[in-house]
Amino acid sequence: MPSSTKFFHARQPPSPRKFTVFILLCLVFGLSGFLFGIVSVLRPPSGYRCSGGGEVRSVSVVWDKSGGGGGGAASAVGGGGDGEGKRYKVMGFVGIQTGFGSVGRRRSLRKSWLPADRQGLHRLEEATGLAFRFIIGRTNDKSKMEELRKEVVQYDDFMLLDIEEEYSKLPYKTLAFFKAAFALYDADFYVKADDDVYLRPDRLSLLLAKERSHSQTYLGCMKKGPVFTNPKLKWYEPMSYMLGNEYFLHAYGPIYALSADVVASLVALKNNSFRMFSNEDVTIGAWMLAMNVNHEDNRALCSPDCTPSSIAVWDIPKCSGLCKPEKRLLELHQRESCSNTPTLVSDD
Repeated sequence: MPSSTKFFHARQPPSPRKFTVFILLCLVFGLSGFLFGIVSVLRPPSGYRCSGGGEVRSVSVVWDKSGGGGGGAASAVGGGGDGEGKRYKVMGFVGIQTGFGSVGRRRSLRKSWLPADRQGLHRLEEATGLAFRFIIGRTNDKSKMEELRKEVVQYDDFMLLDIEEEYSKLPYKTLAFFKAAFALYDADFYVKADDDVYLRPDRLSLLLAKERSHSQTYLGCMKKGPVFTNPKLKWYEPMSYMLGNEYFLHAYGPIYALSADVVASLVALKNNSFRMFSNEDVTIGAWMLAMNVNHEDNRALCSPDCTPSSIAVWDIPKCSGLCKPEKRLLELHQRESCSNTPTLVSDD
């Protein structure tokens, strides 16, 4: 059956007035495009992109355990990722390990070196190339989870892990942290820091930016020491029979960093392929022994007091962090030698 008849109408030639208006509009749009192009070319490139000041920063990380290798894949809920594998480029990601009993510590940190407001945190991240988030797991206590939810809404500076928050499970939380951070951030270094350490982010940035010949770097304040075999002691190691009398070289737990290649290797392994010791710093150190990493010792990461070159200050060896951290964090920040000294040591 033939198709229905189509009608074509001849277009009337435009009037001279309409033609003039059309030419002017074309000139305006053309000039706007030219200026936009000039601005784009002249704008200085940004090497590292931290999430913008108006974006949601806090993120809940849930693990899909149905996959085969790598112990599952991370997916982000509530910001920090777009659900399509997008990773923010930063020079370093700093995960501040915290717990449900550390509300006071977080309060003191936000009154000292870590800005409490979104704009301040954004400025710090842009200036240093580092991203900062509190890292915390979950609990079955509904009231504590509700209080955490309110804190997340107020400050928006968390990474929530789908793992039970318990001191005895710190090695598991640490592994979950590195895997989650790697999934969400494309960083040169991933830094684990405790919430009872006074930090100079500007100096940490310079340390991480330093050129290194070894792509697999384990950076921290290195130590050795006796293995604790007494069950009554805090650092008791139930598997001490596997370690001998002295620990191998490893970094103190309050702060250390792993380069991207090291974390990528950890991410590629299944969770149940890792041996977990009782202490988190020993556990990480044991994994580093099995890898071809460069142990980079830097004593500025374990300074007992603020100095012109200190990066992380904590009360070594009296405490595994600052003693009475809620008070000490504020006291240190009030001191000129801690908060207002130059980033670099003067040559004079």
